[in-house]
Amino acid sequence: MYEQARQITIAQARQEASSIFLAKVFNWMAIGLGVTGVVAYFTAASGLAQILMASPLFFVLIIAQLGMVFYLSARIGKIQASTATALFTGYSVLNGLTLSMIFLAYTSSSIAGTFFITAGMFGAMAIYGMVTKRDLSGLGSFMFMGLIGVLIASVVNIFLKSSSLYWAISMIGVLVFTGLTAYDIQKIKRMGEEGIMAQGDSAIRKGAIMGALALYLDFINLFLMLLRFFGGSRD
Repeated sequence: MYEQARQITIAQARQEASSIFLAKVFNWMAIGLGVTGVVAYFTAASGLAQILMASPLFFVLIIAQLGMVFYLSARIGKIQASTATALFTGYSVLNGLTLSMIFLAYTSSSIAGTFFITAGMFGAMAIYGMVTKRDLSGLGSFMFMGLIGVLIASVVNIFLKSSSLYWAISMIGVLVFTGLTAYDIQKIKRMGEEGIMAQGDSAIRKGAIMGALALYLDFINLFLMLLRFFGGSRD
């Protein structure tokens, strides 16, 4: 009887810790998306987007974004929490600059509509990742292979310029990033359950930043894939 009560108490404590950690992750994700959205909108509204698009600086920004993600992922265990926060915020700003281009290609109403569709799909998969008892590790590995395939096919299609391949990549991309959302949510939930909340403020902050970055990337990429289907062209 006592052992059963103790196990219930431990399970409740783990669930509470997981909920607190997930809340921190979602807060940072929301901050990142908010920064990106504001920067993208005002960059487009000010006319800076047209200048960036016609400048080699656009490609420099893309390379800088990739470098920041790789650096943050590789060095998260060694850098300060404040550095991780600054890198995540900086990445959100740079992504806002490059994503401002969508306002040149699509109408504002279709961008807003696609954003809400993305939010609905993301929310549904997030809930699934939180409540399912199924281990999604296998799904995560499969989706990661799909992601590699999408990246390779996207590079190839730069030269082929095939509309059929373009739509196939888009459809597969939607499936990949919805699957990765559920997998990443479950992984973050387990981080909370396995004791990250007891590792100190610095570890919590860095863990939350990395979790937020994963979900941020899932959301942004899902949004961009869906925008290919639901975005209304300005032409």
